[in-house]
Amino acid sequence: MIGRLRGTLVEKNSPEILIECAGVGYEVTMPMTSIFALPELEQQAIIYTHFVVREDAQLLYGFANKVERKLFRLLIKVNGVGPKLALAVLSHMSADQFVNCVRHDDIAAIVKIPGVGKKTAERLLIEMRDRLKDWQAQQVHLVNHDGVMPEQLSADLSQDTTFISDNKCDAIDALLSLGYKQVQADKAVKSVYNRGMSSEDIIRDALKSMV
Repeated sequence: MIGRLRGTLVEKNSPEILIECAGVGYEVTMPMTSIFALPELEQQAIIYTHFVVREDAQLLYGFANKVERKLFRLLIKVNGVGPKLALAVLSHMSADQFVNCVRHDDIAAIVKIPGVGKKTAERLLIEMRDRLKDWQAQQVHLVNHDGVMPEQLSADLSQDTTFISDNKCDAIDALLSLGYKQVQADKAVKSVYNRGMSSEDIIRDALKSMV
């Protein structure tokens, strides 16, 4: 089991990144909330991971902190929820925002997540309610174990580039990979795009516009 990676951030092709650890490059799929929290390229990063082995693939999912990974592991235990949908949930809202939705039975916010219909949203609210009863205590345990508070997600990442149109395409591709339809992705990106924005900035603002 691969539980944590520490190395140099080589590529960010949302929702995937490439991190080099001791000469080995690991391809990791991450929710957008975690990607926004990453440092710039060629900087050192620590990623908490969840390793999935299937008959046809070996997949590595990464998270900015143990809190996000904990929620991901709880989500994939829900009937009908796989890693892709769990990543969509964590890309659409933070762990604490999702927990608040569950505690307040906010089905309207849940159904805005791509791939989540009313029945799936109801199932998430029902099954996650009991699992999240001690969420605050779980967070404290994870924080104390690490010795630091989970870092506040930052969206202040930027990359200088002259390929502005490529940033728009990258943002649209990232939204499509998260489960949004082409029309939704195009509309959201168009509504937030300004010249000079990095792909991460476009994705972040596009996600906010669909909340």
